[in-house]
Amino acid sequence: RVAPLRLMVVKHDGRREPFDRDKILGGVLIACAKRPIDTEAIEELVSGIESELYHRGNREVTSREIGEMVMRNLRSLDEVAYIRFATIYRKFADVEDLADEIENLLERRQREAILRAQMKLDL
Repeated sequence: RVAPLRLMVVKHDGRREPFDRDKILGGVLIACAKRPIDTEAIEELVSGIESELYHRGNREVTSREIGEMVMRNLRSLDEVAYIRFATIYRKFADVEDLADEIENLLERRQREAILRAQMKLDL
């Protein structure tokens, strides 16, 4: 029997600690609080990130990589939860930085809507 890969997280200050799925889950639950998001969808998001990390086969992952994965997945799940998480994770310096992030989100949504419309026309 092969022992499971022990994944270590490299923190911003260089410290290393064992990967803890519950930390991701806790952050996502806070971001999704009082949003109309099914608990199962949250669980799938966290499980998907965990699975991707273990399937990479690397023994170490940076906390930054994990944060970016969470944001990417939250963006497609719920935009408000994404902004909540990004506000804490990215530590915006001021309201303008937050406004820029929201503007980027709105522009991305518009681009995706245009692409979906184009794909329907191609059928």
